[in-house]
Parts: sequence; C-alpha cells; structure tokens
Amino acid sequence: MSEPISPEPLFAQSVSSGPLLAELPAQKPPFASASNHELSAATILQHWQPPLGALAIQTLDCHTGGEPLRIITTGFAPLEGSTVLAQRADCVQQHDALRQLLMFEPRGHADMYGCVLTAPERPDSAFGVIFLHNEGYSTMCGHAMIALAKVAVESGAVAVTLPVSQFQVDAPCGQVTLYAQVQQTEAGYRVDDSWFDNVPSFADGTPRQVEVAGLGTVTYQLAYGGAYYAYVDANSIGLSLAAENHQAIIAFGRRIKQQVAEQHLILHPTAADLSFLYGVIFTGPAHNNADMRNVCVFADGELDRSPTGSGVSGLAAILYRDGNWPASNQLRVESITGAVFSISIKQQIQLGTIDAVIPQVRGQAFVSGRHQFFLDPQDPFPQGFIFR
Repeated sequence: MSEPISPEPLFAQSVSSGPLLAELPAQKPPFASASNHELSAATILQHWQPPLGALAIQTLDCHTGGEPLRIITTGFAPLEGSTVLAQRADCVQQHDALRQLLMFEPRGHADMYGCVLTAPERPDSAFGVIFLHNEGYSTMCGHAMIALAKVAVESGAVAVTLPVSQFQVDAPCGQVTLYAQVQQTEAGYRVDDSWFDNVPSFADGTPRQVEVAGLGTVTYQLAYGGAYYAYVDANSIGLSLAAENHQAIIAFGRRIKQQVAEQHLILHPTAADLSFLYGVIFTGPAHNNADMRNVCVFADGELDRSPTGSGVSGLAAILYRDGNWPASNQLRVESITGAVFSISIKQQIQLGTIDAVIPQVRGQAFVSGRHQFFLDPQDPFPQGFIFR
C-alpha cells in the first residue's frame, strides 16, 4: 500500500466551528458598460448579487441509491459542545430554523436529507457529523456514510491511501469506520465504491404484535443498527413493495410507526439519547438482482430511496440471531429504486448482555451538484414548509 497523502486544509476549515454566518456585499450592476445588450440574459444573470443582510449557505449535494444527501459546507451556525450528541442538542435547541430552511420547501422537499459536519469528538476521527431530515435529527445514516467516504477522499479532506482509504467519523450513535476504493486518474482521485463498519447492531427481543387501524394485527421485530426500526414482512400485511405502490407504503409505514412508538418502550442499553423508534422497514422478495428487498419509511413519512444502511444493519442482526444469515456472509439488499447494498458481518460481539454484530455495508454514491442557498431578510418563508 502506498504512503498516505496529507489532506488539503480547505475542508478542515469548512468543518471547524469558526464564524460562518456573514453578510454579503451590496448588490451591484453586473457591468458598467453600455454593451449589455450584446450579452445574453443568461450571461448577465450569472452576476446577480444577493441583497445586503442575506444569509448564504453552501452545500455539496450527493445521492446514494437515489437517496439525497445535502452536505452543508459553509454558512451553518457554529455548534457548541464537546461531543456530537451535545452539538446535536445545541442544533436542536438553538439552530433548528436552519435545518428547516435547508430541508423544507422551497429549497428542499418532504424527502430531503442532509448533514452538518463538525469538529471531531475523538482524536482519531476525521470529523463529526449530525444528520438532518424533515422531522428533526437521526442518530445514524448509512447512505450518508457511503457518500461522505466518497467526497472526503475525492476532495482530499482526509489522508488518501491507494487502493483503499480508511478513516473514522463521529456520529451521534458512536464512531464509524469508513472505507473507499480509490483510483488515481488524470483528473484526481476517483471513488467508485465505499463502505463502512457500523456500530454494534442487535435484534431487540422477540417478535411482537400491534393493532393498527385498517391493517389489523401487525407482527414486527425491533432491531437496532445505529437507529431503531420495526421490521415487518410486507407479505404478511398484503403490501406490495413495487415502486408504483409507494404511497401505500408510506401510509402503512406511518401508521405502524405511530402505534409501535406509542405501545413499545424503547431503551438503548448504553445511551438514552438513542432510545426512540426512527422508522419502519418492510421486507420482501427481491425484484431484481438481489437477495431481498428492504423499503424504509422513517422520520415524518420519508421514503428511503436507498436500502437504508442502518436498516440493513439491524436486518443483518435479526437474520444472524435467527440462524438465517447466509453461509457466504454476503447479503445483497435492494431498495425501492432497485439500488443495492452489500452487507457482511465483520464481527460478533457482546454489548453488555446483548448479542450484537458489527455489520459492514457497501454501496455507491454520486455527487449531484453544488448549491448556494440564500435567505433574503424579507423572505416571508424563512423556515420553509412541507406538504406531506
């Protein structure tokens, strides 16, 4: 393996807790000459300037299996706290309007997902990350980890080692190890595949049942893979997991989540802040070249376009406990878009008295754009809105 290449300092500045909110310069005409008529309107519009006092936030947008990730690079408020959980709490209490601004319409949409990068909590981590969505904040996000592994390596934000780079990230659920398969091209580093070792994942108790209006008795299994999910066999409730049935999937997921959350007290064995139901995952036969299909409805009715990295981790824990884990130690799980994550179990461990596993989840991410968002002081929708 080659010697590590030192990271560029620019990214480190963007994840520091220094002052990021600044007023922009006064609006000026794009050109002083009288020859503007010779330029196209599109060319002139490129020189538009925001008004005085406007808030500017820059992002790098990606997707993993079609699931969006809006990485906030500059413009977010500095977050207080020495741990990621403390910084997350500060964001909830002091800066939630910025989450809404970037996740909600007109800058986002009901299924938008994002993250804020922070200073690392641990000395051997590259940075910390806080996850954002339409309802609030999640504790773990696998599709985000796959995307972060790609862009951190390709940008030089972390030390690069060929052919595989490895680094750690601090998430609310704990430290996660990220990997990227790296090629060096004439244009720079290129990452086609990335993966992560998740936090200890486990099945929580035995299958339970809950009464859900319009569905009757629903059997579910609770599991944790960085976040808690209720897993439901889609065939058991007559639910098709085809893409064209997405509205019914969302409706069923929201109803089941509400009832499980109301009737099942969730207690994480080591961290109270992780003790809540994040979503419902429907499992069923694969439609394409995979072993099974996994469709997640999380937060306030968000439908995951990816197979859900934390969700397939909990699924791996369930299958392993029940003796149904494949002998090949490889499971290919597809999402509602047909995107596939490959999962293996890297290690079996004890989390106190609980039997847990360390899943390794692999997928592909792509950069979809760079954005600069503005908030005009006179904008009547400073926190945006969503229709679900």
